[in-house]
Amino acid sequence: MTYMNSILSIRINQAACIQVRKFLFFHLWLPLVGVMLLSGLLMGLAGDQSLADLLYRLEGGQWLLKQHWITEYLIHRVGKWLSIVAGLCLLAGMLVRCRGGLAGCRYLRASLYVVVTLVLSTSLISLVKRLTGMDCPWDLVRYGGGFPFIGLFESRHGLKASGCFPAGHASAGYAWVCLYFAAWGVCPAWRWLGLMIGLVAGLIFGISQQLRGAHFLSHDLWSLTICWLVALGFFYLFFVSPAVRVVSAQQRAMT
Repeated sequence: MTYMNSILSIRINQAACIQVRKFLFFHLWLPLVGVMLLSGLLMGLAGDQSLADLLYRLEGGQWLLKQHWITEYLIHRVGKWLSIVAGLCLLAGMLVRCRGGLAGCRYLRASLYVVVTLVLSTSLISLVKRLTGMDCPWDLVRYGGGFPFIGLFESRHGLKASGCFPAGHASAGYAWVCLYFAAWGVCPAWRWLGLMIGLVAGLIFGISQQLRGAHFLSHDLWSLTICWLVALGFFYLFFVSPAVRVVSAQQRAMT
């Protein structure tokens, strides 16, 4: 019996390793390769400037939508607060449900995961913005501003930084991609809806800021990347790691 249990334990470990490698390939390595390729196109081959040039021309050689009520007030200001309120409502709702006992706490781990991921994703992006100090398109001479374009890894030589990389406002939408992983942990059938919510919200926020001249496309790309990596990391801590401990305990009990 001990020999058979050992064989079963080995097979379980092998199957688990295969699943983990497959999961990481599609959720970590493949996305990172895509991000690097897109970054090379946008930041290395001037794709950012080409797109911004097009938008600038379409708006009549100015950022016509910079102070438009839809882009500045509705999407930028109201959208930001809606994202914050949604996160607070999620936390409050789950805490209220948990007052009914353990049965009401079924989704508590998922809700805590979402709240923690939302806060840390947006906070990390705010920190990176302070460290990079890249300018917004509307700050550049090319688009009517007063600063020359300075790349991400170039020295500013004492010039004041704007802090526009990565996109802060878009992160209020892209941070919700954590719903994809939260659903994977409790109800996998809903994970694509969760992913769609985060991507659509981020795209709306990000595109509106590009139309205002606040960001290049690469700024949004890296905002999404950071949000995705934070969500993936905490998915491991909240869901994968506890499951691994349970399986390990079961295997020890079998031997």
